[in-house]
Amino acid sequence: MMSYQQTKYWSVDNIVDNLIESKEIQEAAAFLREGKLVAFPTETVYGLGASARSDEAVTSIFTAKGRPADNPLIVHISQQKDVYNFTKSVPEKAEKLMEKFWPGALTIILAHNGRLSTKVTAGLSTVGLRMPDHPVALALIEASGEPIAAPSANRSGRPSPTTAAHTAEDLQGRIAGIVDGGATGLGVESTVIDCSGELPIILRPGGVTQSQLEAVIGRVEVDQSLTEEAAPRSPGMKYKHYAPEAPLTLVDGDEDFFRSCVRKHKENGEKVGLILFPALASMEADAVYILSDNRIETTARELYSALRTFKKSEVDHILMQAVPADELGFAVMNRLVKAAGGRILTQ
Repeated sequence: MMSYQQTKYWSVDNIVDNLIESKEIQEAAAFLREGKLVAFPTETVYGLGASARSDEAVTSIFTAKGRPADNPLIVHISQQKDVYNFTKSVPEKAEKLMEKFWPGALTIILAHNGRLSTKVTAGLSTVGLRMPDHPVALALIEASGEPIAAPSANRSGRPSPTTAAHTAEDLQGRIAGIVDGGATGLGVESTVIDCSGELPIILRPGGVTQSQLEAVIGRVEVDQSLTEEAAPRSPGMKYKHYAPEAPLTLVDGDEDFFRSCVRKHKENGEKVGLILFPALASMEADAVYILSDNRIETTARELYSALRTFKKSEVDHILMQAVPADELGFAVMNRLVKAAGGRILTQ
C-alpha cells in the first residue's frame, strides 16, 4: 500500500460561487485523475474516492480501508446523463427514481456495460450508481472528469465518518487527501435499490425510505437476506460494519428495563457507556453521549459520531435503546444491529 507522510487537507466553503473552479477542488480533482485516493463529503457520510475506471486506483481503496475485494463499490457521478455511459439499459422505474431522488441518498443498481473497472463491480454484471446531493461532492466529481468509486471513508468495520476529523482518525497517512466540507447532513448511507430485475428490491435501507420509493414507482420489495454471507449484490451487505471500539448492545424495552440492564453491567464490574435520548439524560454512567433530540433524523445524523465517542480504554460496554424500525428508523436499526453484532436485550 502507498503510504503518505502527510495526507493533504483541503478546507472548502460549501457556499462559495463557482466551487468547481476553486483551487482546493481543482487540486483534489487532479489527485483523482492521477489515481490517488481522496476523501470527500456527501450528504450521507464521507466517501473515499478513486477513479472507477482505474483498476489500480480502485484496488488501493480496498487496501487503504482493509476492505475485502469481493465487496462491490458504489460509483458516484455528477450528472444524471452520466448513467448512460456505464449501463446497458435504464428501466423506466429507474428513470423515475432518478428524476425524483437525484441528486440524493439513493443508489440504483443497474446492469453495467463493462466500461468500469471490474474491481468496482467485484465481477458482478451490475453496478450501483449514485448522484450525491452535496455541492462539494458534485464539484469534485465534475472537476475530475471521472466516475468516482467511493465507499465510506473509514477503516473497514468501523463506524462510518460524518466529519473530516473522523476520516483523518482512520485514514491519515493511508490516503492522498481529504476534502473538508463540514459535517454531513443525513448521517447514514444511501438506500440501495436493485432495478436490474423485474421488481425493484431494496438491498440496503438508507436515507430514502420504502414508502417514498413506492410513492413514485409502486411496489418495492425488501431483500430479506441483508445479513447473509453469500456474495453480496450491494455495498454494505457483507462483513462486519459500523462497530465501535467497545462492544455495543441494544436494549429493546422501556425505561425501567433499560435501567435494569445498565445496573447488571455495572454490577459485573464493567465500565458502561450510554447513548441516550434527552429524556434519560440524567442517567449516570462512566461515559455518556446524549442525542440532541428524540427525532429519528437526529439519531441518524449523530449515530456514527456517538459510536466513535466511546474508546475501549474508557468503557467496557456500550448500551443504547433500540428505535422503532419503520421509515428512516429501518435504516438506523439496520446499522445499529450490525454495529452490535446482533446483540439485543428484549424486555
